[in-house]
Amino acid sequence: MNASYYADLHIHSHYSRATSPACTPEGLFHWAQCKGVGVCGTGDCTHPSWFNELRGKLVEDAPGLYALKPGLRDAAGQGVPEACRAPVRFAVTGEISSIYKRGGACRKVHSVILLPSFEAAGRLNTRLAQIGNILSDGRPILGLDPRNLLELLLETDPRAALIPAHIWTPWFSMLGAKSGFDSLEECFGDLSPHIFAVETGLSSDAPMNHRIRCLDRVALVSNSDLHSPANLGRNANMFFGAPSYDAMLNGLRAKDPAVCGGTVDLFPEEGKYHLDGHRACRVRLTPEESMAMDNLCPACGKPLTIGVLHRVVELERKQGTESCHDGLSPLDLPHSQTPALPHFRTLELPPRLPYRYIVPLPELLAQQLGTAPTSKKVAVAYTALLAQSGPELPLLLDADARTLAALGGIGEAIQKVREGRVVREGGYDGEYGAVRVL
Repeated sequence: MNASYYADLHIHSHYSRATSPACTPEGLFHWAQCKGVGVCGTGDCTHPSWFNELRGKLVEDAPGLYALKPGLRDAAGQGVPEACRAPVRFAVTGEISSIYKRGGACRKVHSVILLPSFEAAGRLNTRLAQIGNILSDGRPILGLDPRNLLELLLETDPRAALIPAHIWTPWFSMLGAKSGFDSLEECFGDLSPHIFAVETGLSSDAPMNHRIRCLDRVALVSNSDLHSPANLGRNANMFFGAPSYDAMLNGLRAKDPAVCGGTVDLFPEEGKYHLDGHRACRVRLTPEESMAMDNLCPACGKPLTIGVLHRVVELERKQGTESCHDGLSPLDLPHSQTPALPHFRTLELPPRLPYRYIVPLPELLAQQLGTAPTSKKVAVAYTALLAQSGPELPLLLDADARTLAALGGIGEAIQKVREGRVVREGGYDGEYGAVRVL
């Protein structure tokens, strides 16, 4: 097998709202090495100031990819353990928030965009600046239908790509319960064939997406959508071979297992919108429970925030009962909350990429040490562990049994996560969930 690398293609810069000032090229370079991420999205490529910062600090290093300029690497790499030092490349990426009306309804859809060069991004920015304000935020809000954004993107450069972002998030996504659509084709119309991948988001995983027929032909990708560089790689994608822009995208188009190693995901229960609920009343419900209550909060009577799992069940019922379920009945899926459908039969499965779950290393260390993942105690233990064992993702996913055994309790915790021996409490209504090792 060719050498592998991890890619996290949806991130944000310090020009996006509610982000860390450390979301700089240097900060991303530093944390990418600690996490074991070989290709990082630039994020926010449509923001003029960030775009200028990127062009001033990055240099083309591989086909369609960039690297931090050599003169900046020593300072940015301070504090990175020697065992983690490795090349880091950047793909030119951004995110557009489309808020517009179609069919008499207000639609709110987020899209990740990928471009093969700074030159292409510059041409796109010139056109977007004529449509709306791209200065206000790293993720600009434009009254631009995603179908038309895709058309404009392909006119700018045929090698550019659009990936619908976190497609289940209730308020801002392609399939979201609040303002999305019921299918990929309904959103993108005649340009749907140009959509070759969708982003699962933090509150869903591959098995949930496999239940929806309109997603059968596309690849699933998973990214961190980080607002702090310490969260880089919490969701990511694995690729094989020499890193390049075209290799990654063409591999996803073909769902080629020789190029694409699949996704790395948090357990979806950790996401903020996995289950239904009402945070103000501390009410968390499964889809079955919500449906029995007409989707109203049992404490105050107000409408519940419908979570991602509920929306998956809803669309699955709308499309009928012939969707593919990895050969399992709904009750056999790894989400015990999933209500059974009245009828079920398995169809031939479409080609699919692998998926693996992680619990981030700071969370595992926090459970071992009895403190918060952001505590100084965890930070010290984290750095020491990386110095001993190398970067986080390879340790969590690829370290052999002998290596893990030598690490004692934290090695045992990593093995338990791999085996699924965890307790999961689903997030709801903007409240993160929790996953604990048994």
